[in-house]
Amino acid sequence: MTQTTPAAGPVVARTRDELRAARKQLTDGDVAVVMTMGALHDGHATLIRTARQAARHVVVTIFLNPLQFGPKEDLSRYPRTFDSDLEICTREGVDLVFAPTPDVIYPDGDPGVRISAGPLGTVLEGQSRPGHFDGMLTVVGKLMQLTRCDSAYFGQKDAQQLLLIRRMVRDLDFPVTVVSVPTVREEDGLAMSSRNTYLTESDHEVALCLSRALRAGAEHASEGPSAIRRGARAVLVREPLALVDYLVLVHPDTLEDVPEWYRGEALLAVAARVGTTRLIDNLPVLVGPGGGALEVFSSVPTAEPA
Repeated sequence: MTQTTPAAGPVVARTRDELRAARKQLTDGDVAVVMTMGALHDGHATLIRTARQAARHVVVTIFLNPLQFGPKEDLSRYPRTFDSDLEICTREGVDLVFAPTPDVIYPDGDPGVRISAGPLGTVLEGQSRPGHFDGMLTVVGKLMQLTRCDSAYFGQKDAQQLLLIRRMVRDLDFPVTVVSVPTVREEDGLAMSSRNTYLTESDHEVALCLSRALRAGAEHASEGPSAIRRGARAVLVREPLALVDYLVLVHPDTLEDVPEWYRGEALLAVAARVGTTRLIDNLPVLVGPGGGALEVFSSVPTAEPA
């Protein structure tokens, strides 16, 4: 596929009319979207790069969605770095950046109708952050409609979010192909996240126990679920400054704990608070003889574009 890279950087649209006008110019091929809340890092760049390899045009949305933040969460201090975000988009050959304000996305204020995540949105992250996934699905659905994308790219680090987006697309017949991209990590193994900027140097060292725990658990994948959980937990208990919210081994499609007899693909996931920052991480694993860590799942819920 012949790719085109904007010479002077992407078009920046901030209103619906500007987006509509810019989107009309992207007519000679399929359009991929990468949705972000800004504070872009190499993980986002990898998403963009992966999208560019497959699609003719790439749209990046930069929108700090207030519906995803609870009353005690960090909306006010979430990093806002639009200039550097735009530099990354330019470097990666993005065609169009949609960077609206909340009044553009929600012109009547908080929407009276939202997309419900259902039962899958009330466990794990949903239990700690009530309503978070409803707000996330609502804005993802709106941005899919507004950008009229053919495909959308999301990172595996936010595994529960990815699962719910896939379910929304399938259950509500969105004509969009959802593509997952493996978690991008720093050299020391910490999963890249915009919230990593909150970590002090000592917090960063503590946070490394999350990825170490996942790797330790995966080393026992051939022995079965209990061994995986024990291996991961043994690492976490040695780091008292990481306040663990959960460590689970669940089915990737249902998020239910896998029983001891289970053999197949599973998600080993952890959430913990380090200092003032709540971090999540996960690792796909193959449970059973010959098992171990996986880069991506081979079987996930999908939707066929209409």
